[in-house]
Amino acid sequence: MSGTQTVSITDVGIKVTLPRKYKVVMLNDDYTPMEFVIILLVEVFGKSVEEAEQITLQVHNDGKGIAGIYYYELAEQKVYEAIMYARNNGFPLNFSIEEE
Repeated sequence: MSGTQTVSITDVGIKVTLPRKYKVVMLNDDYTPMEFVIILLVEVFGKSVEEAEQITLQVHNDGKGIAGIYYYELAEQKVYEAIMYARNNGFPLNFSIEEE
C-alpha cells in the first residue's frame, strides 16, 4: 500500500471568507454641475447614462449617493480617480468610502 493519502477540503474544515466590500459614496456640493457628475459616473465608474442620472438625482436630493461597491483597494482607486477627474476640471466634488 502506498504512503499517499487523499484528503478532501470538507474533511479538513477549511472555511473561505470573501473580503468585505465598500461603498464609494459621492457627496453633494453646491458647485459641481449635475451634467459633470453624470459624465464622471459614466467615465470613472462605468455607469450607464440612466444609472448616472439616477445616482446624480439621489446625491442632489439626499446629499449623498452610492457611486459603486467594490473591494477596498478598488474603492480607494475609484475615489482617487474620481477626485482627480473632478479637480482637473475645476470642481470640488468629494467622495467617501463606507463599509457595506
